[in-house]
Amino acid sequence: QVQLVESGGDLVQPGGSLRLSCAASGLSFNIYAMGWFRQGPGKERELVARITTGSSTSYANSVKGRFTISRDNAKKTVYLQMNSMKPEDTAVYYCNAASAGRSTYWGQGTQVTVSS
Repeated sequence: QVQLVESGGDLVQPGGSLRLSCAASGLSFNIYAMGWFRQGPGKERELVARITTGSSTSYANSVKGRFTISRDNAKKTVYLQMNSMKPEDTAVYYCNAASAGRSTYWGQGTQVTVSS
C-alpha cells in the first residue's frame, strides 16, 4: 500500500546539476521525516540528507554546500537538488520515510552517474 517512487536520475557531466524527486503515497506524509541515501560502487550506503517534519535539514559532509533537500507536504514529495556534481556522487539514490513510531519505508532507487 505504501509506495515511495524516485525519479530524476540521469547521466550528467562533472559540474552539472540534477534534481531528484520522491513521490509518496499510502501514508500520512506530514508525520514522516524524509531522507535520501546513496550507495556507490564499492562503497558503504550513506545518509546524504535528511529533513524533519518541521523542515529542519542535515547533510553529509561530502555534499554540504552542494546539495539541498526540501519537501512539499501538499504534493507528498521530497526533493534533492544536486549542484556542482562530482564523479564521487555516482550512486544509486534511495528515498526513505521514517515516523516517530518507527515505521520506515524505502523507494526502489534511481541511478545517478556523473561522468565525462
